Amino acid sequence: MKDHKTVIITTVNAAWTEPNSIFDLFMESFRIGTQTQSLLKHLVVVALDQKAYSRCLDVHPHCFALTTAGVDFSGQAFFMSADYLKMMWRRIDFLRSVLDMGYNFIFSDADIMWLRDPFPIFYPDGDFQIACDTYKYDSTDLRNLPNGGFTYVKSNNRTIQFYKFWYNGKDYFPGIHDQDVFNRIKFNPLIVEIGLEIRFLDTAYFGGFCQPSKDLDLVVTMHANCCIGLENKIHDIKMVIEDWKSYMGLMAVKGRKNLSNRTWTAPWRCGMKNSKNRRIAPFRSFNVN
Repeated sequence: MKDHKTVIITTVNAAWTEPNSIFDLFMESFRIGTQTQSLLKHLVVVALDQKAYSRCLDVHPHCFALTTAGVDFSGQAFFMSADYLKMMWRRIDFLRSVLDMGYNFIFSDADIMWLRDPFPIFYPDGDFQIACDTYKYDSTDLRNLPNGGFTYVKSNNRTIQFYKFWYNGKDYFPGIHDQDVFNRIKFNPLIVEIGLEIRFLDTAYFGGFCQPSKDLDLVVTMHANCCIGLENKIHDIKMVIEDWKSYMGLMAVKGRKNLSNRTWTAPWRCGMKNSKNRRIAPFRSFNVN
């Protein structure tokens, strides 16, 4: 970007890049969000298979093909299957390489709707900033429950060392995905030793279906987390987009007057009953919900 070397990254596969699927909704959110359209020129879409790469090239100028030998990422991935775990750890290793090249990044799952520019909301002193499934405490409290689907990371020796440490966690905690490993290593003395500053992002701004942002005047991103089933995600994300369009329409007419009753209609299909069955999940663009 203009003032700092930052790139926005998302990952998609064939299932998520079908017309009218997650990828199209993700791109639409940038176009209808407040001060988000200009961010598209800084977005790199990482495609995990050839079909996704071809579709990306049809709609976006910045596409990167990332393949993993012996693994087909084009369809749905079963939660905690061997291929699912390979996807998780491939992401961590890839993002580490981005830091090695000197780039700061925002990593965003494609099922996250960008409704406002997040940069004014980020903490100025956080090396590693991560969204939450549940935000209970202050931004420095390690007891918050993070979600690896949205992170803002600055490239420096501390974050590069941390990502190497995180990636090595797959060997120390075999069969566990990256988010659970992060929840274990965030208390490790090495974090203090290397001086890594971790900040947890408040769901009032960076919300999701686990803990929705309640104030549409504040919401920055909305994540379709705590949701199983690609069709359910698409259905409820469309509701988010319609809610946002209605809100912006009212803002244009009334300003902030008489908007106190504006709330989300989503999640609908992605409710608590649906989220309890966590054995099998669709491809989540490397997200762990």
